[in-house]
Amino acid sequence: MNVEDIRNYCLSLKGAEECFPFDDETLVFKALGKMFAFIPLEEPDLFINLKCDPVKALNLREKYQAVQPGYHMNKKYWNTVALTNEVTEKLLKEWIKHSYHEVMKGIPKKKRECYV
Repeated sequence: MNVEDIRNYCLSLKGAEECFPFDDETLVFKALGKMFAFIPLEEPDLFINLKCDPVKALNLREKYQAVQPGYHMNKKYWNTVALTNEVTEKLLKEWIKHSYHEVMKGIPKKKRECYV
């Protein structure tokens, strides 16, 4: 997947929006105001940072060399996924959706019932 494909997929999730980035070289995606993915664009290799529950994150790190602990916020919940041939489009979409749902779980039901 390229950046535009990832961007379109993130925005296809209900309630997702692209937000003001940390800087001019980062894409940031939020669901109901909570960040679920961001992509630094100025790095030499393309990667995406996603939220993940600790157990799933550990399993993915053991299985895929392209997955590393994230360097944003709480490291045990954020993971950096290098977009190499090892990471298939299907896996990336599943993980983006997981990250999205992890964020939605933390939003009160009143605000999210129409989204999940």
